[in-house]
Amino acid sequence: MPLPLHRHPFPALGTTGGFDFKVQDVSGQSPQELAQAIGAIVYNANQDPALSGVFSTFRANVPQLFLEIDRDKAETLGIPLADIFTAMQANLGAYYVNDFNYQGRIFRVMVQAEEQFRSKPEDITRLHVRSRDGFMVPLGALMTVETILGPQSLERYNTFRSATVNGNPAPGLSSGQAIIAMEALAAEVLPAGFSYEWSGQTLQEIESAGATGLVFGLAILLVYLFLVAQYESWTLPLVVILSVPSAALGAMLLTTLLGSPPEVNLYTQVGLVLLIGLASKNAILIAEFARELRSQGRPIMEAAMDAARLRFRAILMTSFAFILGVIPLVVAEGAGAGSRRAIGNVVFGGMVSAVIIGVFLIPVLYVIIQGLVEGSWRKRRGDDTDTEPDGIPEPEPQASA
Repeated sequence: MPLPLHRHPFPALGTTGGFDFKVQDVSGQSPQELAQAIGAIVYNANQDPALSGVFSTFRANVPQLFLEIDRDKAETLGIPLADIFTAMQANLGAYYVNDFNYQGRIFRVMVQAEEQFRSKPEDITRLHVRSRDGFMVPLGALMTVETILGPQSLERYNTFRSATVNGNPAPGLSSGQAIIAMEALAAEVLPAGFSYEWSGQTLQEIESAGATGLVFGLAILLVYLFLVAQYESWTLPLVVILSVPSAALGAMLLTTLLGSPPEVNLYTQVGLVLLIGLASKNAILIAEFARELRSQGRPIMEAAMDAARLRFRAILMTSFAFILGVIPLVVAEGAGAGSRRAIGNVVFGGMVSAVIIGVFLIPVLYVIIQGLVEGSWRKRRGDDTDTEPDGIPEPEPQASA
């Protein structure tokens, strides 16, 4: 017998999924006008193909009792307003009196009227409050009770009266597309005097979106510094780093053509960071062999071509083994298929591009960078004869005559 599926919210992240959209009343309008603005947003959002399940719990038509107190009359009769409120609280709600000990336990004393004396609105006017002269005055002589419609509760966001709209992206679309759709809808539907803000996880997603370039930059910098420490050279790792864009080109091309979803999302960004290391691996194989051949006295062009030829088979074997391994991610279906395809498309397209383009690009980069380094070193050789650029054979010592 299959067990029922229970959904548990994450602590401190709320009980509702999707986006958290706040509609703000920035001009001090009535709750009913705020409810109309919310209704327009919810109705139009549910007609948008990029959104689904948009709703709001805000209502401005909840039946309520409004008590209009004649403050001048209460003052004339010598009845403080605090006593009126205390009497209503003690009878209609609950009022704390004190604590007492009984058989080693502490009990709290709460005052409240019996249910039959507080079940109807008319019961409020039958309550009595004592004046300063000692007379008992019914509340019906001091106030009128009216039935009105209003919100059950009001919340504020950024000091403005606000209401929350929750929803989800349509199936197959990302949260980023839902955010864009809601912002466009708010600009079109919200009347004057109302604005919107994002809150919760959606706000964190928007704020973290600007850090994508910083993350990629730090990832490339970290790889470069590791290679600098490994090769003890500042120039040779440039061959590796400059080959990464060839892999990124293929990744973005395949993501655009076959992506699900087609835009750059969080999983795509994770795949791109992973691709930095995968693409660098092929460049390291060629650059390392070219450096060894150059140190043996081979010309730069010959060293680069021989290194590419010698490592061609190893690059193909490792790259295609990885490419075939990620095919299940590219063709994934079912629950969670969107995230698996997002990562699979990036690494699949990036590795194919790295093999096709990188094998020809890496030797060219090595020839260009190594040629520039050696040319610069030759110009400075007369000033600094102890410095030898990486990959250049040191001259043999000459015997003295």
